[in-house]
Amino acid sequence: MASFEVLGGHPLKGEIVPQGAKNEALQILCAVLLTAEPVTISNIPDIRDVNKLIELLRDMGVKVGKLASDTYRFQADAVNLDYLDTPEFVEQGRALRGSVMILGPMLARFGRCQLPKPGGDKIGRRPMDTHFLGLEKLGGKLTLEGLDFYRIKAENGLTGAYMMLDEASVTGTANIVMAAVLAKGTTTIYNAACEPYLQQLCKMLVRMGAKINGIGSNLLTIEGVESLGGTEHRMLPDMIEIGSFIGLAAMTGSEITIKDCQIPELGIIPDTFRKLGIQLEFRGDDIHIPAQPHYEIATYLDGSILTVSDHTWPGFTPDLLSIVLVVATQAKGTVLIHQKMFESRLFFVDKLIDMGAQVILCDPHRATVIGLDQQKQLHGITMTSPDIRAGVALLIAALSAEGRSVIENVEQIDRGYQYIDKRLNALGAQIRRL
Repeated sequence: MASFEVLGGHPLKGEIVPQGAKNEALQILCAVLLTAEPVTISNIPDIRDVNKLIELLRDMGVKVGKLASDTYRFQADAVNLDYLDTPEFVEQGRALRGSVMILGPMLARFGRCQLPKPGGDKIGRRPMDTHFLGLEKLGGKLTLEGLDFYRIKAENGLTGAYMMLDEASVTGTANIVMAAVLAKGTTTIYNAACEPYLQQLCKMLVRMGAKINGIGSNLLTIEGVESLGGTEHRMLPDMIEIGSFIGLAAMTGSEITIKDCQIPELGIIPDTFRKLGIQLEFRGDDIHIPAQPHYEIATYLDGSILTVSDHTWPGFTPDLLSIVLVVATQAKGTVLIHQKMFESRLFFVDKLIDMGAQVILCDPHRATVIGLDQQKQLHGITMTSPDIRAGVALLIAALSAEGRSVIENVEQIDRGYQYIDKRLNALGAQIRRL
């Protein structure tokens, strides 16, 4: 198990380029299964979860060619369906949450798929119901073996249907969309997710020949087609990395410029950090964060305490709540963090309290942060990264703290952030991988 040794208290300075979006990559890569023609994808992040998915596709028989450090060509013209029956496939599927998104493409093109219950972060319940209810409405027949193995077939093909999703699940919507583009007739999906990642997937599918209307809204109408062709696609920069770097700059009093951010795709992320008192300057498509000795949390117009909560797009992404929480520990003022979607994502605050932060964990979904206003610095401790996003929040806390911190289980961070130690060290951080 790898660890980071962090010597905190050093301001950073310089420019950093965000990696390609992890959450987009997991959808886009699965979509290559929809066609026998070549698909070229660029700006792919070199991170553990994405690399595991590429390995899974290769083992399934997809031809994979690396054209550049962030660019691959895929061709799924000889998919080996027998590989789905092997112990190796089961092991790979269990280890990777993103493997769930092979279901829609495989069912649409080959009429069957099977999958063990996928793994991923232990951040709370993430049921699969939305995926399977949608695929069943299209004609899939689900068989559940035990509590953790799924088989789904569509021996007579898929047929379009109207459906209202029980939740606006991003991965659930992606799976249903990828199945519907090859279904017979019209599919209408109401309460569809509309995150930029999902929009990117739909735009790529349209370039491949799919017929999708309503992209960017929560009402998608899809006319099924006989087949899809190849295309080229470039992924968005990772909005979670961009938000993490904004929080890092504020927390450490650093002057950082984040390059090539695709600002129009960030939604309310910049304004949410501005509510914490963080100064942001848009310079073309770059975001410049000047060094700030202090930042003050806003209040509501009546003077009451600000609440920052997560919501489906265009609301604030749950993946950045841990960053907002840790940044608030050194702000002036108080904020209530309300994590609505997952019940285990705030369970890292005990580490922040051990470092000297003033945080009250009200319940599994809510925490109140009383900022220290830089009057008292956090101090270094030894801690363990519980999941990807909390791990980076703890890394930000360690970089701002006095003294030495050790963060264990950094494989969790590696799953979502590309060479984060090397990239931050280039800005002046002192992080050593043990």
